[in-house]
Amino acid sequence: MTLLLAGDIGGTKTILRLVETSEESPALQNIYEESYRSSDFPDLVPIVQQFLLKANVATPQKACFAIAGPVVNNTAKLTNLAWYLDSERLAQELGIASISLINDFTAVGYGIFGLAKDDIFTLQSGKQKPEAPIAVIGAGTGLGQGFLIKQGNHYQVFPSEGGHTDFAPRNELEFQLMKYLLDKHDIQRVSVERVVSGLGIVSIYQFLRDRKQSIELPEIAQIVRTWEQEAGKQEKSVDPGAAIGKAAVQKSDRLCEQTLELFVDAYGAEAGNLALKLLPYGGLYIAGGIAPKILPLIQNGNFLLNFSQKGRMRSILEEIPVYIILNSQVGLIGAALCAARL
Repeated sequence: MTLLLAGDIGGTKTILRLVETSEESPALQNIYEESYRSSDFPDLVPIVQQFLLKANVATPQKACFAIAGPVVNNTAKLTNLAWYLDSERLAQELGIASISLINDFTAVGYGIFGLAKDDIFTLQSGKQKPEAPIAVIGAGTGLGQGFLIKQGNHYQVFPSEGGHTDFAPRNELEFQLMKYLLDKHDIQRVSVERVVSGLGIVSIYQFLRDRKQSIELPEIAQIVRTWEQEAGKQEKSVDPGAAIGKAAVQKSDRLCEQTLELFVDAYGAEAGNLALKLLPYGGLYIAGGIAPKILPLIQNGNFLLNFSQKGRMRSILEEIPVYIILNSQVGLIGAALCAARL
Protein backbone atom coordinates (compact mmCIF):
# COMPACT_ATOMS: atom_id res chain seq x y z
CA MET A 1 0.00 0.00 0.00
CA THR A 2 1.18 3.51 -0.77
CA LEU A 3 0.08 6.42 1.42
CA LEU A 4 -0.27 9.73 -0.40
CA LEU A 5 -0.88 13.26 0.85
CA ALA A 6 -2.81 15.74 -1.29
CA GLY A 7 -3.34 19.39 -0.51
CA ASP A 8 -5.31 22.32 -1.90
CA ILE A 9 -3.46 25.37 -0.59
CA GLY A 10 -5.21 28.72 -0.79
CA GLY A 11 -4.76 32.13 0.76
CA THR A 12 -7.90 31.63 2.85
CA LYS A 13 -8.21 27.88 3.33
CA THR A 14 -5.93 24.84 3.21
CA ILE A 15 -7.48 21.40 2.69
CA LEU A 16 -5.39 18.26 3.25
CA ARG A 17 -6.40 14.72 2.34
CA LEU A 18 -4.73 11.36 2.89
CA VAL A 19 -5.34 8.76 0.20
CA GLU A 20 -4.19 5.20 -0.25
CA THR A 21 -3.43 3.20 -3.37
CA SER A 22 -1.97 -0.20 -4.18
CA GLU A 23 -0.85 -2.27 -7.15
CA GLU A 24 -3.88 -4.50 -6.73
CA SER A 25 -6.25 -1.51 -6.63
CA PRO A 26 -4.84 1.59 -8.32
CA ALA A 27 -7.99 3.56 -7.50
CA LEU A 28 -7.46 6.16 -4.79
CA GLN A 29 -9.10 5.45 -1.44
CA ASN A 30 -9.75 8.45 0.81
CA ILE A 31 -8.47 7.90 4.34
CA TYR A 32 -8.67 11.21 6.19
CA GLU A 33 -9.33 14.87 5.48
CA GLU A 34 -9.15 18.18 7.36
CA SER A 35 -9.52 21.87 6.53
CA TYR A 36 -7.53 24.71 8.09
CA ARG A 37 -7.60 28.51 8.07
CA SER A 38 -4.36 29.31 6.23
CA SER A 39 -3.70 32.66 7.94
CA ASP A 40 -3.59 30.93 11.35
CA PHE A 41 -0.22 29.38 10.42
CA PRO A 42 3.16 30.87 9.45
CA ASP A 43 3.84 28.15 6.89
CA LEU A 44 2.50 24.91 5.41
CA VAL A 45 4.80 22.69 7.49
CA PRO A 46 3.03 23.11 10.87
CA ILE A 47 -0.33 22.50 9.22
CA VAL A 48 0.85 19.20 7.75
CA GLN A 49 2.50 18.19 11.02
CA GLN A 50 -0.69 18.89 12.97
CA PHE A 51 -2.75 17.06 10.33
CA LEU A 52 -0.59 13.90 10.36
CA LEU A 53 -0.52 13.88 14.16
CA LYS A 54 -4.31 14.00 14.32
CA ALA A 55 -4.67 11.41 11.55
CA ASN A 56 -2.35 9.10 13.52
CA VAL A 57 -0.75 7.52 10.46
CA ALA A 58 2.72 6.81 9.20
CA THR A 59 4.49 9.47 7.15
CA PRO A 60 3.17 9.46 3.57
CA GLN A 61 5.62 8.36 0.87
CA LYS A 62 4.54 11.04 -1.62
CA ALA A 63 2.74 14.38 -1.57
CA CYS A 64 1.41 16.90 -4.03
CA PHE A 65 0.16 20.36 -3.12
CA ALA A 66 -1.98 22.48 -5.42
CA ILE A 67 -1.03 26.12 -4.89
CA ALA A 68 -3.14 29.23 -5.46
CA GLY A 69 -0.39 31.06 -7.31
CA PRO A 70 2.34 30.57 -9.89
CA VAL A 71 4.68 27.59 -9.43
CA VAL A 72 8.21 27.83 -10.84
CA ASN A 73 10.76 24.99 -10.46
CA ASN A 74 8.76 23.45 -7.60
CA THR A 75 8.71 26.71 -5.64
CA ALA A 76 5.74 28.97 -5.06
CA LYS A 77 4.71 32.18 -3.36
CA LEU A 78 1.03 32.25 -2.58
CA THR A 79 -0.90 35.11 -4.15
CA ASN A 80 -2.77 36.20 -1.00
CA LEU A 81 -0.55 34.84 1.76
CA ALA A 82 3.04 35.51 2.87
CA TRP A 83 4.17 31.92 2.38
CA TYR A 84 7.12 30.87 0.26
CA LEU A 85 7.06 27.15 -0.45
CA ASP A 86 9.93 25.02 -1.76
CA SER A 87 9.39 21.31 -2.40
CA GLU A 88 12.93 20.38 -1.27
CA ARG A 89 12.55 22.24 2.02
CA LEU A 90 9.10 20.76 2.59
CA ALA A 91 10.38 17.23 1.90
CA GLN A 92 13.26 17.71 4.33
CA GLU A 93 11.20 19.21 7.16
CA LEU A 94 8.28 16.80 6.78
CA GLY A 95 10.29 13.67 6.07
CA ILE A 96 8.30 12.91 2.92
CA ALA A 97 10.44 11.35 0.19
CA SER A 98 8.84 13.01 -2.82
CA ILE A 99 6.86 16.27 -2.92
CA SER A 100 5.55 18.17 -5.91
CA LEU A 101 4.03 21.65 -6.07
CA ILE A 102 1.61 22.41 -8.88
CA ASN A 103 -0.62 25.34 -9.75
CA ASP A 104 -4.17 24.94 -8.47
CA PHE A 105 -5.61 25.07 -11.96
CA THR A 106 -3.13 22.44 -13.13
CA ALA A 107 -4.54 20.27 -10.35
CA VAL A 108 -8.03 20.82 -11.78
CA GLY A 109 -6.76 19.46 -15.10
CA TYR A 110 -5.48 16.28 -13.49
CA GLY A 111 -8.61 16.02 -11.37
CA ILE A 112 -10.83 15.56 -14.43
CA PHE A 113 -9.73 11.93 -14.59
CA GLY A 114 -10.76 11.26 -11.00
CA LEU A 115 -14.31 12.54 -11.32
CA ALA A 116 -17.35 10.29 -11.04
CA LYS A 117 -20.17 10.38 -13.57
CA ASP A 118 -22.33 12.43 -11.20
CA ASP A 119 -19.56 15.03 -10.85
CA ILE A 120 -20.01 16.15 -14.46
CA PHE A 121 -22.93 17.82 -16.20
CA THR A 122 -22.98 17.55 -20.00
CA LEU A 123 -23.89 20.91 -21.51
CA GLN A 124 -23.15 19.91 -25.11
CA SER A 125 -22.50 16.32 -26.20
CA GLY A 126 -20.56 17.19 -29.35
CA LYS A 127 -18.42 14.57 -31.08
CA GLN A 128 -15.67 13.50 -28.73
CA LYS A 129 -12.30 12.39 -30.10
CA PRO A 130 -10.23 10.46 -27.53
CA GLU A 131 -6.81 11.57 -28.83
CA ALA A 132 -7.71 15.26 -29.12
CA PRO A 133 -6.69 18.01 -26.67
CA ILE A 134 -8.80 18.82 -23.62
CA ALA A 135 -9.45 22.41 -22.53
CA VAL A 136 -10.30 23.69 -19.05
CA ILE A 137 -11.69 27.09 -18.15
CA GLY A 138 -12.90 28.14 -14.74
CA ALA A 139 -14.28 31.38 -13.34
CA GLY A 140 -13.88 31.79 -9.59
CA THR A 141 -11.81 34.37 -7.76
CA GLY A 142 -10.05 34.81 -11.10
CA LEU A 143 -10.33 33.15 -14.50
CA GLY A 144 -8.21 30.03 -14.92
CA GLN A 145 -7.47 28.48 -18.28
CA GLY A 146 -5.40 25.48 -19.31
CA PHE A 147 -5.23 22.49 -21.61
CA LEU A 148 -4.25 18.83 -21.65
CA ILE A 149 -2.34 16.92 -24.31
CA LYS A 150 -2.20 13.12 -24.45
CA GLN A 151 1.30 11.71 -24.19
CA GLY A 152 1.39 7.93 -24.35
CA ASN A 153 -1.07 6.54 -21.82
CA HIS A 154 -1.30 9.75 -19.83
CA TYR A 155 -2.25 13.37 -20.29
CA GLN A 156 0.08 16.21 -19.44
CA VAL A 157 -1.54 19.35 -18.09
CA PHE A 158 -0.36 22.77 -19.25
CA PRO A 159 -1.52 25.90 -17.38
CA SER A 160 -1.87 29.23 -19.10
CA GLU A 161 -2.51 32.87 -18.26
CA GLY A 162 -5.36 33.12 -20.75
CA GLY A 163 -7.56 34.88 -18.20
CA HIS A 164 -5.34 37.93 -18.56
CA THR A 165 -5.90 38.33 -22.29
CA ASP A 166 -7.93 41.32 -23.45
CA PHE A 167 -11.68 41.48 -22.89
CA ALA A 168 -13.27 41.69 -26.34
CA PRO A 169 -16.63 43.53 -26.27
CA ARG A 170 -19.05 42.45 -29.01
CA ASN A 171 -21.99 44.85 -28.69
CA GLU A 172 -22.81 48.36 -27.47
CA LEU A 173 -23.52 47.29 -23.89
CA GLU A 174 -20.22 45.44 -23.59
CA PHE A 175 -18.34 48.42 -25.10
CA GLN A 176 -19.94 50.62 -22.46
CA LEU A 177 -18.91 48.12 -19.78
CA MET A 178 -15.30 48.22 -20.96
CA LYS A 179 -15.30 52.04 -20.97
CA TYR A 180 -16.78 52.01 -17.47
CA LEU A 181 -14.01 49.71 -16.17
CA LEU A 182 -11.25 51.71 -17.89
CA ASP A 183 -12.46 54.92 -16.28
CA LYS A 184 -13.34 53.45 -12.88
CA HIS A 185 -9.95 51.81 -12.35
CA ASP A 186 -7.90 54.33 -14.38
CA ILE A 187 -6.30 51.55 -16.41
CA GLN A 188 -5.12 51.17 -20.01
CA ARG A 189 -6.72 47.83 -20.80
CA VAL A 190 -9.38 45.46 -19.47
CA SER A 191 -8.54 41.78 -19.10
CA VAL A 192 -11.27 39.21 -19.62
CA GLU A 193 -10.76 38.19 -15.97
CA ARG A 194 -12.12 41.60 -14.89
CA VAL A 195 -15.45 40.55 -16.41
CA VAL A 196 -15.52 36.74 -16.22
CA SER A 197 -14.84 36.04 -12.53
CA GLY A 198 -16.41 36.53 -9.13
CA LEU A 199 -15.06 40.08 -9.07
CA GLY A 200 -16.37 40.45 -12.61
CA ILE A 201 -19.91 39.74 -11.41
CA VAL A 202 -19.59 42.59 -8.92
CA SER A 203 -18.11 44.90 -11.57
CA ILE A 204 -20.99 44.18 -13.97
CA TYR A 205 -23.49 44.83 -11.17
CA GLN A 206 -21.83 48.18 -10.35
CA PHE A 207 -21.85 49.11 -14.04
CA LEU A 208 -25.55 48.36 -14.48
CA ARG A 209 -26.38 50.00 -11.14
CA ASP A 210 -24.52 53.19 -11.97
CA ARG A 211 -26.22 53.51 -15.36
CA LYS A 212 -29.62 53.06 -13.65
CA GLN A 213 -30.37 49.86 -15.58
CA SER A 214 -32.90 48.70 -12.96
CA ILE A 215 -33.98 49.52 -9.44
CA GLU A 216 -31.43 48.42 -6.85
CA LEU A 217 -33.04 46.41 -4.05
CA PRO A 218 -31.94 47.27 -0.48
CA GLU A 219 -30.69 43.82 0.57
CA ILE A 220 -28.23 43.38 -2.30
CA ALA A 221 -27.37 47.08 -2.25
CA GLN A 222 -26.24 46.85 1.38
CA ILE A 223 -24.02 43.83 0.67
CA VAL A 224 -22.37 45.57 -2.27
CA ARG A 225 -21.90 48.82 -0.29
CA THR A 226 -20.29 46.92 2.58
CA TRP A 227 -17.91 45.21 0.15
CA GLU A 228 -17.03 48.55 -1.43
CA GLN A 229 -16.30 50.06 1.99
CA GLU A 230 -13.97 47.16 2.80
CA ALA A 231 -11.89 47.73 -0.34
CA GLY A 232 -8.22 47.05 0.37
CA LYS A 233 -8.87 44.61 3.21
CA GLN A 234 -7.51 41.10 2.65
CA GLU A 235 -10.57 39.49 4.22
CA LYS A 236 -14.08 40.73 3.47
CA SER A 237 -17.13 40.23 5.67
CA VAL A 238 -19.48 39.75 2.68
CA ASP A 239 -19.43 38.02 -0.71
CA PRO A 240 -21.44 40.18 -3.13
CA GLY A 241 -20.74 37.93 -6.12
CA ALA A 242 -22.39 34.98 -4.40
CA ALA A 243 -25.34 37.11 -3.24
CA ILE A 244 -25.88 38.54 -6.73
CA GLY A 245 -25.68 35.08 -8.31
CA LYS A 246 -28.12 33.58 -5.82
CA ALA A 247 -30.64 36.39 -6.36
CA ALA A 248 -30.35 35.95 -10.11
CA VAL A 249 -31.00 32.20 -9.92
CA GLN A 250 -33.99 32.78 -7.64
CA LYS A 251 -35.24 35.60 -9.92
CA SER A 252 -35.73 37.79 -6.86
CA ASP A 253 -33.83 40.86 -8.16
CA ARG A 254 -34.03 42.12 -11.74
CA LEU A 255 -30.70 43.99 -11.54
CA CYS A 256 -28.99 40.76 -10.42
CA GLU A 257 -30.68 38.87 -13.25
CA GLN A 258 -29.38 41.40 -15.79
CA THR A 259 -25.91 41.16 -14.23
CA LEU A 260 -25.78 37.40 -14.65
CA GLU A 261 -27.17 37.58 -18.17
CA LEU A 262 -24.23 39.75 -19.20
CA PHE A 263 -21.81 37.59 -17.21
CA VAL A 264 -23.01 34.32 -18.77
CA ASP A 265 -22.82 35.84 -22.27
CA ALA A 266 -19.21 36.93 -21.71
CA TYR A 267 -18.31 33.57 -20.09
CA GLY A 268 -19.68 31.62 -23.04
CA ALA A 269 -17.90 33.89 -25.54
CA GLU A 270 -14.54 33.46 -23.79
CA ALA A 271 -15.00 29.68 -23.57
CA GLY A 272 -15.61 29.75 -27.32
CA ASN A 273 -12.41 31.76 -27.84
CA LEU A 274 -10.43 29.14 -25.94
CA ALA A 275 -12.09 26.35 -27.92
CA LEU A 276 -11.18 27.99 -31.23
CA LYS A 277 -7.52 28.19 -30.23
CA LEU A 278 -7.24 24.57 -29.08
CA LEU A 279 -10.02 22.66 -30.90
CA PRO A 280 -10.51 20.50 -27.78
CA TYR A 281 -12.52 17.65 -29.22
CA GLY A 282 -11.48 15.72 -26.11
CA GLY A 283 -13.83 18.06 -24.27
CA LEU A 284 -13.98 21.56 -22.86
CA TYR A 285 -14.49 21.44 -19.10
CA ILE A 286 -15.92 24.37 -17.16
CA ALA A 287 -14.45 24.39 -13.68
CA GLY A 288 -14.46 26.98 -10.89
CA GLY A 289 -16.90 27.64 -8.11
CA ILE A 290 -19.33 29.83 -10.00
CA ALA A 291 -20.71 27.54 -12.72
CA PRO A 292 -22.36 24.92 -10.44
CA LYS A 293 -24.03 27.68 -8.41
CA ILE A 294 -25.61 29.32 -11.46
CA LEU A 295 -26.20 26.12 -13.42
CA PRO A 296 -29.82 26.98 -14.37
CA LEU A 297 -28.59 30.24 -15.93
CA ILE A 298 -25.94 28.41 -17.94
CA GLN A 299 -28.43 25.76 -19.04
CA ASN A 300 -30.90 28.26 -20.49
CA GLY A 301 -29.03 28.36 -23.81
CA ASN A 302 -27.28 31.73 -23.72
CA PHE A 303 -23.91 30.28 -22.70
CA LEU A 304 -23.81 27.90 -25.67
CA LEU A 305 -25.24 30.55 -27.99
CA ASN A 306 -22.34 32.87 -27.20
CA PHE A 307 -19.90 29.94 -27.14
CA SER A 308 -20.67 29.00 -30.74
CA GLN A 309 -21.46 32.45 -32.15
CA LYS A 310 -18.18 32.70 -34.10
CA GLY A 311 -19.35 33.25 -37.66
CA ARG A 312 -18.06 30.62 -40.09
CA MET A 313 -16.60 28.61 -37.18
CA ARG A 314 -20.01 27.93 -35.61
CA SER A 315 -20.29 24.38 -36.95
CA ILE A 316 -16.86 23.49 -35.52
CA LEU A 317 -17.75 24.70 -32.05
CA GLU A 318 -21.06 22.85 -32.07
CA GLU A 319 -19.10 19.59 -32.32
CA ILE A 320 -16.92 20.22 -29.25
CA PRO A 321 -18.16 18.46 -26.09
CA VAL A 322 -18.77 20.91 -23.25
CA TYR A 323 -18.96 19.75 -19.63
CA ILE A 324 -19.50 21.49 -16.30
CA ILE A 325 -17.58 20.15 -13.30
CA LEU A 326 -19.92 19.96 -10.30
CA ASN A 327 -17.42 18.61 -7.74
CA SER A 328 -15.79 21.51 -5.88
CA GLN A 329 -12.90 19.28 -4.77
CA VAL A 330 -11.67 18.49 -8.27
CA GLY A 331 -8.35 20.25 -7.49
CA LEU A 332 -7.79 18.10 -4.43
CA ILE A 333 -8.56 14.99 -6.48
CA GLY A 334 -6.05 16.18 -9.08
CA ALA A 335 -3.36 16.73 -6.47
CA ALA A 336 -3.85 13.16 -5.22
CA LEU A 337 -3.62 11.75 -8.75
CA CYS A 338 -0.50 13.81 -9.39
CA ALA A 339 1.06 12.49 -6.17
CA ALA A 340 0.35 8.92 -7.29
CA ARG A 341 2.31 9.55 -10.48
CA LEU A 342 5.43 10.86 -8.72
